[in-house]
Amino acid sequence: MGSPADRIVDLYQRRAVNYDKARGRDLFEKLWLDHFLALLRPGASILDLGCGSAEPIARYLIEKGCHVTGVDSSTTLIDICKSRFPAQNWTVNDMRGLSLGRRFDGILAWDSFFHLCPKDQYPMFSIFKAHAASNAALMFTSGSSHGEAIGTFEGEALYHGSLDEAEYRTLLKENGFEVLSYVVEDSACGGHTVWLAQLA
Repeated sequence: MGSPADRIVDLYQRRAVNYDKARGRDLFEKLWLDHFLALLRPGASILDLGCGSAEPIARYLIEKGCHVTGVDSSTTLIDICKSRFPAQNWTVNDMRGLSLGRRFDGILAWDSFFHLCPKDQYPMFSIFKAHAASNAALMFTSGSSHGEAIGTFEGEALYHGSLDEAEYRTLLKENGFEVLSYVVEDSACGGHTVWLAQLA
């Protein structure tokens, strides 16, 4: 059966339609998304890693005039994205091996990157850098300390992993990103721990 971390891709594939129905649309992330957008030029290109069903986050970015390339490991979720926003770019891919051969003005990994186990998170920062255009913004959510946590979705184990603050800061610096904002368990954003950085 494998560990909950090994089963995360399969979980989202099997539960894709139910995930889309359950995903809130109230956009509690709006304040952080606006901080992210403020770093970008009009009509910016955005790489949305773990884009889910494109709602509500990708929809908001598209409505703000951005050109979104969404990546998700679930074919069903990507099919939903294509049906909703056919003019954008959507691709089935595992972010851990991503190599699109292009760079983006913004990179977003909201509630997605933290489904990777700690050992798989370390190399993601070179993947972020490889897809970052000059002065690109990077925003992602994480845990508040190094470790693993198991939640549930529809009765199944839902894996989350995290490094600690010092590790993230080191990885960002080593890959040329400057931390602009870091808030632990932001009460104004559903308790999310959020990182906002920019390629120096």
